[in-house]
Amino acid sequence: MLTDLPLEQLWQYRSAQTTPDDFDTFWADTLAESRAAAPASIELVRVEPELASVELYDVTFPGFAGQPIKGWLRVPAGASGPLPTIVQYIGYGGGRGRAWENLLWASAGFVHLQMDTRGQGAAWSAGATGDDLGPAAAGPQIAGVMTRGVDAPEDYYYRRLMTDAVRAVDAVRTLDIVDESRIAVLGTSQGGGLALAVAGLRDDIAAVAANVPFLSDFPRAIVITDARPYHEITEYLAVHREKTDQVLRTLSYHDAVSFSARASAPARFSVALMDVVTPPSTVFGAFHSYAGEKDLRVWPYNGHESGQADEEAEMLAFLRTRLA
Repeated sequence: MLTDLPLEQLWQYRSAQTTPDDFDTFWADTLAESRAAAPASIELVRVEPELASVELYDVTFPGFAGQPIKGWLRVPAGASGPLPTIVQYIGYGGGRGRAWENLLWASAGFVHLQMDTRGQGAAWSAGATGDDLGPAAAGPQIAGVMTRGVDAPEDYYYRRLMTDAVRAVDAVRTLDIVDESRIAVLGTSQGGGLALAVAGLRDDIAAVAANVPFLSDFPRAIVITDARPYHEITEYLAVHREKTDQVLRTLSYHDAVSFSARASAPARFSVALMDVVTPPSTVFGAFHSYAGEKDLRVWPYNGHESGQADEEAEMLAFLRTRLA
């Protein structure tokens, strides 16, 4: 069943999210600090199994505060480059999985970096990167990561993860096989939200694919769905009632609506009208805010799974055109 506004109203909907006055300074300082902590680099270790068409590498690169972030690099076998490149981010609760999973992009001729997700990777696919809190105070939180450090923008979990996502692009740009002018970012759900964040924080991205993007339009999301992960925030505020303004302020620094308003790369969005995890209006909020060239694929009868294999086929066509 439909979970949100009718489609004709969704096309008219605009997010009420307010971007903090120091949003750009906050993120410029965050990225500068992490880049100063460790220059862009990437360590590659060839892994088994050996495949006929794809070479697999275990990778490590510096993320937030220079902390080591894991991932997989998949490269068309025998390729010399420079090649178009895709950096992919993972949905909520998942990790990088196994090296021999997710072979579509390398099989299609792209260099493919799949970033692990710090502190996640035990819900549906395996992860290998912990969440090093450093000086940040963990504080009370609901299980999951949506409320980890949510009392302050500087301590919030997604400040660290979004910085990792930006630095993944820094890292892959150091590889000779990568064409720096043809790098795209993509993801589904949380991964889509991260792709939009990166697009808003960089001006060197060639294309963006954000499928049913999570982390969008927090003020609306947390009051119109009782599905996790957004409901983690609602549960937190049901107990920490005095912190509502404080928490909403933190979230405003990490909202895809604000990142989208700063993005310029051509973007393909998707939305599923029966999605209770990322309500359709929240996706439309980010889409309408997006400043660059954009298109939106609507899946009328799908939930959070969106278009699945059909989605991948359409993304592949979009990325082949944009990274040609």
